[in-house]
Amino acid sequence: MTEPYRRKSPEEILRSILKLRQGRLKVYIGAVSGSGKTYHMLREGQSLKRQGIDVVISAVSTMQRPDTVEQARDLERVPSIHWFESGNERKDLDLERLLQRNPEVLLVDGLAHRNRQGARFETRLEDIRFLLGHGISVITTINAYELKDVGDIASRLTGVKAGYSLPADTLESADEVVLIDVTPETMLERVQSGLLVGGGAWERGNLAVLRELTLRLVAEGVNSSLERHRRERGLTGPSGAAERILVAAQYHWNGSIYMRRGQQIAKRLNGELLVATFVKPGSTPGKEQAAFRSSLQKLAERIGATLEELPLRSRRKLAGALLTYAVDRHVTRIVLGHSKQTRSQELWQGSILHDLLRQMRGVDLFVVADRTAHNGERIIPARIQPNPPRAGAFQRLSGTELDERIEQAKRGRFKMYIGAAPGVGKTYAMLREGGDLRRKGLDVIVGLLETHGRADTQSQVGELEVMPRKTKRYRGTQLKEMDTDEILRRKPDVVLIDELAHTNVPGSRNKKRYEDVLDILSAGISVITTVNVQHLESLNDTVQQVTGVRVRETVPDRILQLADEVQLIDVTPETLQQRMREGKIYAPENIQQALGFFFKTGNLIALRELALREIADDVDERLESLERSASLRGPWRREEVIYVLVGSGPESERIIRRGFRIAYRLKAAWYVTPLPDRAEDCKPSMPARDPIQAMTERLGGIFRPLELLGKRVYDLPAILIAAADEVKATQLIIAQPPGNGFPGASQMRFAKQLLRRARHMDVLVIADAGW
Repeated sequence: MTEPYRRKSPEEILRSILKLRQGRLKVYIGAVSGSGKTYHMLREGQSLKRQGIDVVISAVSTMQRPDTVEQARDLERVPSIHWFESGNERKDLDLERLLQRNPEVLLVDGLAHRNRQGARFETRLEDIRFLLGHGISVITTINAYELKDVGDIASRLTGVKAGYSLPADTLESADEVVLIDVTPETMLERVQSGLLVGGGAWERGNLAVLRELTLRLVAEGVNSSLERHRRERGLTGPSGAAERILVAAQYHWNGSIYMRRGQQIAKRLNGELLVATFVKPGSTPGKEQAAFRSSLQKLAERIGATLEELPLRSRRKLAGALLTYAVDRHVTRIVLGHSKQTRSQELWQGSILHDLLRQMRGVDLFVVADRTAHNGERIIPARIQPNPPRAGAFQRLSGTELDERIEQAKRGRFKMYIGAAPGVGKTYAMLREGGDLRRKGLDVIVGLLETHGRADTQSQVGELEVMPRKTKRYRGTQLKEMDTDEILRRKPDVVLIDELAHTNVPGSRNKKRYEDVLDILSAGISVITTVNVQHLESLNDTVQQVTGVRVRETVPDRILQLADEVQLIDVTPETLQQRMREGKIYAPENIQQALGFFFKTGNLIALRELALREIADDVDERLESLERSASLRGPWRREEVIYVLVGSGPESERIIRRGFRIAYRLKAAWYVTPLPDRAEDCKPSMPARDPIQAMTERLGGIFRPLELLGKRVYDLPAILIAAADEVKATQLIIAQPPGNGFPGASQMRFAKQLLRRARHMDVLVIADAGW
């Protein structure tokens, strides 16, 4: 890798020198006031003070919340300038006093504050830039809806409006942006307990919308820093943390259909949308083509897509040019239409689709069905109506409904703290909440705790009762595990359980800790637990792609969906690496290895983005479950059925996980059918592959092996498509054929036959992970 050795330009050297003389800006961002931004800002100030750094506060609003007041107690306060506006007290920074005091760090609330008339600067943002220019670092706070673009959406969806808005690009100048994530349930509980005053917009759905907007805003910022980091190191192709959809469209009547389908996919996956069309250099479009061109350009502008015309020098080279364009722009999925050619035309004229199938490298291929040509439904039918409401409170519940309601009533409450990596503070937050609940009179115990020697974390245990662990002997070694039986016997109100993805010692009550948690919840005991995003089963392949590490201990995604609350603990990579160097995460002998491998900057940025997007999606799923029209991704507008075809190789589990994630995002039923080991090997009564079946059922799919007794191999593609049609499949998912050697050529031929027969449905070809 040559990048670290490249000679810096004079401009880069000058920027570095200027940066050394500037103060550092850190911003804590939350969805609404009361989420804990000021508390965490002051807590960081206390930590900096203990390290010998000169810290002061000014214009900080504690709102007399006890925990926040406690954090401000020993910090020096520089008096602010008080004034009144419409009967409300305002506080401006006294810049002269601050310059005279000249601290290393200033803590100040309300980045989106407008100063009094006659002040040196109109806004607090300008005040802060002035102080940064004088070498004073600043840590401050903001609500997401106080940024212009987010504020416009928030106002439209929830009615929440900012008193004063900052430009949308304000956060780009910050050195660090940290999200303080709080669930709507926690916010409403704070209102009920009198810690906050809720306004008219403080309704659960509104809070969820504001939370999702904030998560996505921070995720986009993290994505920008990840792409910048990858560019600096000469890395190409998609990072794996975010989606970018490219629609290949021509100036033709079906171009708008492909763009609309691409828009739906991009919205559903929260990805960026690009559109590319190829034109012959120097050619003049005819009247019809010019009309289609104008129409597609207007559509691209309306749906927020970037449309670019590329030169078409040779039809035979179109696939290669499209793939080069896709890789250069970090595209994750190319969307295009099915071929309309006959088999003989494909042989004589060539097929762009088949060329892409052979040449695709790390980019998935989504082939859109043209159902108008196959007597099927149009691509974008009418919106699906929600299930009809029940007749009323007097209608008798069915036996199944009654059983489900009883189980829900008996089950304990389940809350999950999730983070991007070890050391972000999940356990600390869990213990802090446990202490708060105990002070409110609940019986709270610690079922399993892993402090890893972190003093701050251990200090949060306080007076909480810690359950002794059960000792089990395994292969001559004494190992300790959580004593689930004793917890069930003790029957507390709440139990705190660390490291949800842990695998228990063989011979334990359950194989996995999450199964112990399910048993505890079923007994009516509430559970608060912790997990890292890389342990979610469906993200296993994505995590390996972005970090190079295959995580062995996983938790099924349904456990995340089962949780009543999921709260993200967000920490920047810089802070996490600093904690690592200080020995707050791993033992000293493991620090350098961790910093050079899993805790590399690129890995941490990518994992942080994954965590932000995953929780944003989870919030959106919960909004949709409330049948709320304000779901940010919008309705999918069609009922989907996913049909996944997998072989017996190591790629099968990856394809099944992708099938699950797609089906889950689309609220779709999904099926998995195993293929023969080779396209030529159509043995009678193909045996079920237990690992494939187990994974399919664990993720909520339907395993559907086919009986192939007496069938000819030539008929296999038709048999598979007929099986998909039988369950009314709308989307077929297959793996990219290898294309090398005789087996590869055979599988490529098989894939082409499938595509030819599946022109009436969408087909997703998942790229080979080896590229």
